[in-house]
Amino acid sequence: MTTQQTLSPIKASLKKTLLSVALTSVGVMGLASTASAQDESFKVGFVTFLSGGASGPFGVPAAQGAEIVINAINEGTLPAPYNSKGVNGLMLESVVVDEAGGPTKQVEEYRNLVQRQNVDAVVGYISSGDCLAIGPVAEEMEMFTIAFDCGTSRLFAEIEDPQYMFRTGLDAVADNVGAARYLAETRPDARRIAGIQQNYAWGQDSWQDFTLSMEQLMPEAEIITNQTPQIFQGSYGTEISALQTRRPEIIHSSMWGGDMESFVAQANARGLLAQATALLTTGESGLHRFEGQAPNGTILGGRGPFGAFMPDNELSEWFREAYEAKHGTPPSYPASKAAQAILALKYAADNSGAEGVPSAEQLAATLKGAEFPSVSGTVKMGLADGHQAVQPMYYGEYHYEDGEAGLRNVRSYPGECVSAPDGYNAQQWIEEGFPGAKCD
Repeated sequence: MTTQQTLSPIKASLKKTLLSVALTSVGVMGLASTASAQDESFKVGFVTFLSGGASGPFGVPAAQGAEIVINAINEGTLPAPYNSKGVNGLMLESVVVDEAGGPTKQVEEYRNLVQRQNVDAVVGYISSGDCLAIGPVAEEMEMFTIAFDCGTSRLFAEIEDPQYMFRTGLDAVADNVGAARYLAETRPDARRIAGIQQNYAWGQDSWQDFTLSMEQLMPEAEIITNQTPQIFQGSYGTEISALQTRRPEIIHSSMWGGDMESFVAQANARGLLAQATALLTTGESGLHRFEGQAPNGTILGGRGPFGAFMPDNELSEWFREAYEAKHGTPPSYPASKAAQAILALKYAADNSGAEGVPSAEQLAATLKGAEFPSVSGTVKMGLADGHQAVQPMYYGEYHYEDGEAGLRNVRSYPGECVSAPDGYNAQQWIEEGFPGAKCD
């Protein structure tokens, strides 16, 4: 069984958002000096896209979300149970790094954070290619590291016995099993399924998990084509033409950030999205940015209970109000995922039992297998031997009317319904028909 609900539309304000992004991208990079007056502080490196096509719709909102939570931590103004000032009594100082530049550059930046900036922890990474490169380095350097968004299912498969690397969100398996379940529930008669994915780890993994899931859940549907443009390509005329000639009913896409928004705008202008319904696994990040450029009925995911899919609780209500008051638009899923990672850091530090700055070992031991409250509800670190969160997956349909954007026909799927049991190869789990899945 699934949960169905309707989310009330919220007024979009793109001009305010763009102004806020421009101002905050400068302000966030100034956070490193906020705790310098303290004799001792806890220093965290925060890595997100501050330049390039991924920054405006994705990286900067993440930085904004982190900034709001960091400031509230230092002021002691978060709701319980995070209402104590600081992390383990220490002011939280951030050093913000631009994720642009690719995996090799990010490994250099990571080593610089650890060896020169002397950070006590690292939080970051949107790109799957970047976090795949960082994971082994975090283990090598024995640095407590939280990936707040990186979605590749390969992250922990490629780290033998992880100790220091964590992920406080879901991976592509949950996104795409959830997407297939949503189609099976809401579009059971669809027969022609196509895709367009960025040609790197994230896109490849997403398409594999989705098509394997469709074979199990909608075996009568035909996978007719998948287009694979380069990441940050920006122009998709060739791919749109190829999709139009195949006349799909559903177009699955895991494209994210500026690429996702560019594809939607171009495909809509060319009439492709009048012919086929787009299913965008990361589409919630564009909910208050599309402004009608996506057709009503477009299926959006938010990579879990984030952004417009956040459940109502004291932390999420505080975060929505604080974010919208400062930036003039509701928080998207990148903003709330970043906020969740900072809350996880505070949880680990506050409960470490350390005197002063907790060690990487103390932080890791506290977060491993933990359950902690967040803007997304209760987070259970139940996968990858306690190093990755297991949470529900949400999908809904975009609806834009009279300048207001909202979600309709929202369905949720429990974490145990969309994620393989711990220790189970995800692709094997899907191919075997999701043994042990709990969807009630």
